[in-house]
Amino acid sequence: MGESRQELLGWLNNLLQLNVTKVEQCGTGAALCQIYDSIYQDLPMSRVKFNVNTEYAYLQNFKILQNCFAKHQIERLVPVESLIKCKMQDNLEFLQWTKRFWDQYYPGGEYDAVARRKGAGVPAAAASAPAPTKSARTSGTGAARRGTTPTTAPARSTAALRSGGAASAALTQELNAMKDTVAGLERERDFYFSKLRDIEMLLQQACEADPELEKDEDSLIKQVQAILYSTEEGFEIPADDGVVDDQETF
Repeated sequence: MGESRQELLGWLNNLLQLNVTKVEQCGTGAALCQIYDSIYQDLPMSRVKFNVNTEYAYLQNFKILQNCFAKHQIERLVPVESLIKCKMQDNLEFLQWTKRFWDQYYPGGEYDAVARRKGAGVPAAAASAPAPTKSARTSGTGAARRGTTPTTAPARSTAALRSGGAASAALTQELNAMKDTVAGLERERDFYFSKLRDIEMLLQQACEADPELEKDEDSLIKQVQAILYSTEEGFEIPADDGVVDDQETF
């Protein structure tokens, strides 16, 4: 069984010195290109685009990856059309296969990911406040010359705003990362729930076609149903009051 999403993301970020928060982000092709560059170190990383958000740009990255596969005779189809949609399951399966390939062929030693991509893949740091212009620096003096009363409050306020702005930016970044994680977990939950629902429907159809199947308590259908409908200790199934919770699913 392949690694979990968390294990793959930890390995990916450690190897490439990135901050990828979702498996779906591999759908840009950039991180995948650099994984294979860590093995062969001959991909044109200067042409790999990390900070992009269009399928056209993703395709350019995957062309580089496909050229690598062809050059090194890697007998694996790259499902580009599926991956660039940035769906969790497609990218998870391909990343799991890539990890197994990397485990087998990585030559060992240190891989300087940042130097190879020349920093292109590192998320841009929050922009610092612009330096005050000459006119702004002299505005207090000019006010004094005109006979008005200058105050130091704006200077203190500016410093406070800068400090608060940096903290706010950090909190916003952390909040966005948490939202991305929750969204990914919800998509994964809904994906597996749909699988279980499909299995349940197949069992129901089989029992409707042959009612005798439900009479055998040791049958495979009964065992599967027991797993489907089992609950954890302390969990109570809510009473059916006729209200249907019409939640959006993916």
